[in-house]
Amino acid sequence: MRAPAGWYAFEVPTPAVFLDRDDTLIACNDLPPPPPPGARGDLVDPALVRLLPGVPEGCHRLRAAGFTLVVVSNQGSVARGIATPRMVERVNDAVRLALGMADLPFYYCPFHPKGLVPCFTGEHAWRKPAGGMIHAAASELGLELGRSWLIGDAPRDIEAGVAAGLAPSRCLRTGPGELDFASACERILYDSAS
Repeated sequence: MRAPAGWYAFEVPTPAVFLDRDDTLIACNDLPPPPPPGARGDLVDPALVRLLPGVPEGCHRLRAAGFTLVVVSNQGSVARGIATPRMVERVNDAVRLALGMADLPFYYCPFHPKGLVPCFTGEHAWRKPAGGMIHAAASELGLELGRSWLIGDAPRDIEAGVAAGLAPSRCLRTGPGELDFASACERILYDSAS
């Protein structure tokens, strides 16, 4: 249906849930055997992608509630020469496939200050704990940060959310001694419905 002449439609920014990838959506550090070559925490083999408990259901419930899901992930393995951008994309594609979300956007930072690959060695505005990836996604995807949330497993994830302007109470940490993914989703859904 077309809008009447002289009428302009403006898209209303949507809220998002920003998601860390490794050890938030998929198992990484606790893989048996350890992650393939290099430092722990660098998952470069798409065949090893395994969603963590509660992730598929939680992600689908968040989407059904109107949230845009966006993955924001440091991938310093590229700077360290352990992976290539194509390898990172293959793992991202495997996550999309496992979730049944072919259109799930991924933003990742291949930079690391102690890298070995010159073009990716150094700090970058997208590297968490900076909020650059979140700002870029909000700008490109038309997201409203004031109603958005973040779920991550590391302090740097939470710091990135706060640095991007998300309320600290909307930056949820998962993992041992913290929330599990399903509980984090339940909190978002409950608070958003209130």
